[in-house]
Amino acid sequence: MTIVYRYITIQISKYFSIVLAFVVGIYLAVDFFEKVDDFMEAGIPVVKMLYFFTLEIPFVVAQIIPICILMSVLIVFSLMARNNEIVALKSSGIKIFYLFKPVFIIGCLASIVLFVLTDSIVPITMSRFNEIWLKDVRKESTMITREKNIWIKGDRRITNIKFFNPKNKVIYGVTDYKFDKNFRLVRRIDAENGVFEKGEWLLHGLMEQDLDAKDGKYNITFHKDKIENLNFSPRDLNRVAKESDEMTFRELLSYIRKIEREGYDATIYKVDLDAKIAFPFICIIMCMVGTGLSTRGKMKEGMPVVIAYGIGTAFIYWIFYSFCLSLGYGEMLPPVVAAWTANIAFFCFGALTLLNAD
Repeated sequence: MTIVYRYITIQISKYFSIVLAFVVGIYLAVDFFEKVDDFMEAGIPVVKMLYFFTLEIPFVVAQIIPICILMSVLIVFSLMARNNEIVALKSSGIKIFYLFKPVFIIGCLASIVLFVLTDSIVPITMSRFNEIWLKDVRKESTMITREKNIWIKGDRRITNIKFFNPKNKVIYGVTDYKFDKNFRLVRRIDAENGVFEKGEWLLHGLMEQDLDAKDGKYNITFHKDKIENLNFSPRDLNRVAKESDEMTFRELLSYIRKIEREGYDATIYKVDLDAKIAFPFICIIMCMVGTGLSTRGKMKEGMPVVIAYGIGTAFIYWIFYSFCLSLGYGEMLPPVVAAWTANIAFFCFGALTLLNAD
């Protein structure tokens, strides 16, 4: 490794660590002050509260690694430009693409780390994180999910849902049990599916069994459509349904295949599956953008301008990326296109900035 490469690598690593620690610290501090009252009301011990926020760190790190990479590259090269080091290197015949080589390697390593983090560590920590928040802090109704099956326990009532589509607010394979104070089954309903409309569940293809207290037999009736007052809402199901962030790539792929075999819509999960691959590549793209912007010789205005460039670029990317994913969720774009459009657009932008800088 040459002296220039070693210098760039050390400086980027140093500023990356500083920015990462600073952003994670601010995020956790804000989140702590927002949730500390809830923990105190729930009587959660301090040790468990600290454990809760520790579980959040991998998710936060995974979200901000790209912007930290961008900021560190911008800071290093802007400082070099301000000290006329970039001009000196160019005068010696060194091209911008020569300076970009160690940055590119750092971006590749960051992409690998980000993929491993989101695929191996974040699913485990976020699952435990959500469990503590919902059950111990918020004291939500007992809900258990395993793959597609969602079980909801209320006051002498148990409901099972085979599959929930959060996009359309549709539930499939609904079975609802009601019990008396002696835990004897007094009513059972089975429905093919249900839609949440105007604050109520409209169930389709419903079979109702009611216990006759006199003879102890169940009366069975069928309904094409019927409104039922179930003890949950789509918001509750959004919290209990297993999120893509809580599944590894292989688990999510297996989950998609299973629900498609049973005839359910897996569009949302397909978009998230492609996004698991596409998102880590943004580290490489941010390295291109950062190098191109900061080596043009126009970044001598000071650190506030550099920070503004970084935050602005990351903000535009995140808005565009989220917008594309939303189009994919709404089936307006194929999942692969929705996940990769933002990356392709910013890759072109990064390539142009590098060409102009040289």
